Amino acid sequence: MNSARVDVAVIGAGQAGLSAAYHLQRRGLNYVVLDAEEGPGGAWRHRWRSLRMATVNGISDLPGIAKPAVDPSEPSSEFLTRYFRDYEEELGLAVRRPVKVRSVSREDTDPAGRLAISTSDGEWAAKAVINATGTWTRPFWPIYPGQSTFRGRQLHVADYVSAEEFAGLHVIVVGGGISAVGLLDEISQVTSTSWFTRREPVWRDAEFDARAGHDAVALVEERVRKGLPPQSVVSVTGLIWTPALRAASARGALDRQPMFTAIEPDGVRLADGSLLRADVILWATGFRAELEHLAPLHLRGPGGGIVMDGTRVAAEPRVHLVGYGPSSSTIGANRAGRAAVAAILKLPGVAPAAETVTWG
Repeated sequence: MNSARVDVAVIGAGQAGLSAAYHLQRRGLNYVVLDAEEGPGGAWRHRWRSLRMATVNGISDLPGIAKPAVDPSEPSSEFLTRYFRDYEEELGLAVRRPVKVRSVSREDTDPAGRLAISTSDGEWAAKAVINATGTWTRPFWPIYPGQSTFRGRQLHVADYVSAEEFAGLHVIVVGGGISAVGLLDEISQVTSTSWFTRREPVWRDAEFDARAGHDAVALVEERVRKGLPPQSVVSVTGLIWTPALRAASARGALDRQPMFTAIEPDGVRLADGSLLRADVILWATGFRAELEHLAPLHLRGPGGGIVMDGTRVAAEPRVHLVGYGPSSSTIGANRAGRAAVAAILKLPGVAPAAETVTWG
């Protein structure tokens, strides 16, 4: 079991965590990255194989080293796991795995003191924590009347493997995001589907340019500054028409219906009172931020979220959240890693232990 003191502990080694590690190492800080996964790749290790690089929703280069040439037909889980692994090895980043962080608490009442980090690999103490745990480990399952009576199969997109396992079955897909429409496209090519969302989806014909991206991130950032739970960037950008989705629409796979009122043993009760028989309900209902290990710090406010100032938790400047809220996109995660390290360098008692390291 380990017991060590560092300037900064990064929790999670996905895009945001590796970006933070790059900037910590570059600035000469004593740090460690604690990652719960068995190997590199973060949540990408678990994505379904049918999610190819040609259809993945925009992956930004990690700082310092560009992505290698991309084969559009390669599964994103394979390509990005390999990219992250090579990135860690080439830069010699201080990643330890598998290490599960159980809790983060204050060592004492000194606001400039250390944070105690209890893990499956012993105890750590850090002057600051950069939390980059993402959302993949916390799939969100809505609760509907009669849900437990359904005789078919229910699964979340986190458990999805391939469309072929549903051949010959009627599949209900619930959710209005990119994953929902992408899986409707796949599944509707091998079997019958129905699509349900709480709100009418918003579609974009125009390309999603820099201005639209800036405006979307600003809306999400406004929520977290108020201490409200963050919405995904996609929830405010809308869905973008692609040739594949237009083909799915032509097949009728994107004929959206308002949410059913109840789940019954053989299907779902529709808003008009009729019963739609179904064999599978696939919940493409998103994820929530994995922050349970931060509970001892009591960061959540009355709005249900955490009041943020950039990447910094307003009530606890030693804690930064990256890959959270406005920085949940890959480009945002890279920027957040850099911003978090710059802010941590301003904390009392935090100073580089070595000269700045540069690559390339």
